[in-house]
Amino acid sequence: MKSCMCEHLKTQPWWVLALFTIGSLSILRFSLSVLNWVFVNFLRPAKNLKKYGSWALVTGPTDGIGKAFAFQLARKGLNLVLVGRSPTKLKDVSDAIQTKYGKTQIKTVVVDFSGDLDEGVKRIQESIEGLDLGVLINNVGMSYPYPRYFHEVDEELLRNLIKVNVEGTTKVTHAVLPGMLERKRGAIVNIGSAAGIIPSDPLYAVYAATKGYVDQFSRCLNVEYKNKGIDVQCQVPLYVATKMASIKRSSFFVPSTDGYAHAALNRIGYEARCTPYWPHTLLWALASSIPESIFDAWRLQFSLGIRKRGQLKDSRKKD
Repeated sequence: MKSCMCEHLKTQPWWVLALFTIGSLSILRFSLSVLNWVFVNFLRPAKNLKKYGSWALVTGPTDGIGKAFAFQLARKGLNLVLVGRSPTKLKDVSDAIQTKYGKTQIKTVVVDFSGDLDEGVKRIQESIEGLDLGVLINNVGMSYPYPRYFHEVDEELLRNLIKVNVEGTTKVTHAVLPGMLERKRGAIVNIGSAAGIIPSDPLYAVYAATKGYVDQFSRCLNVEYKNKGIDVQCQVPLYVATKMASIKRSSFFVPSTDGYAHAALNRIGYEARCTPYWPHTLLWALASSIPESIFDAWRLQFSLGIRKRGQLKDSRKKD
């Protein structure tokens, strides 16, 4: 049968053979992609994070994804350095973690990332002095209260978006990296956003640009430090049920913060950029198949709808 098929192909014009070859290679490539997706999302074992070090530092740990990361890291047996702006909330999270995971050592550092960042980073450096800090989760970030055109972004919001999302992530990484280099091991996870890599995110221009920075910053550092034992990764979630996303209920495509953090820990130490929650990858595949012009038009209308509701809420507050 195979010999008959080969003989049949030999009699075909060259262009038929070329199309057959291209088609076969395309099918093979697609099949390998599917197999790799299944392996990465369901079969590949998570790395033992304690091999990076016995301590982990989490920024923005008092709510949302950061809080879920802190609990998941404690569950894995790591001690924690929690960095946030509210002493009361830091204590509440610390107490809750130690109630559930009694052996976990926890240090808290008060830093307002929209305030005196240099002084805050100095406190972080003093706090981690002598610690076997192996994992850094740069989670702290902020977005718009609701979508708005760029000319509507006030000076304070503009300054804080850049300071918290760009300067904060950069300076905390710069403070932690020397110790990892000295120990020749470490994992740095920067929480990005789909907004930073989709074709466009109209009415969130500055937020999207800051997350684009986080993505490129992470990928460059991964290349720089991979051969020095340090894995740098940008995690790119889509919507997660958080206050910042204004989503209260989780669903199949919108995980809870615990669901996201559980998936996220399994991906640390592998790809330079990843989307840990596997249903999100299905949405990525769908988005990638849509022409950019259509995606841009849909995204603009979607953001305008949220903007209208946000403006209405603001007007009610004034009344």
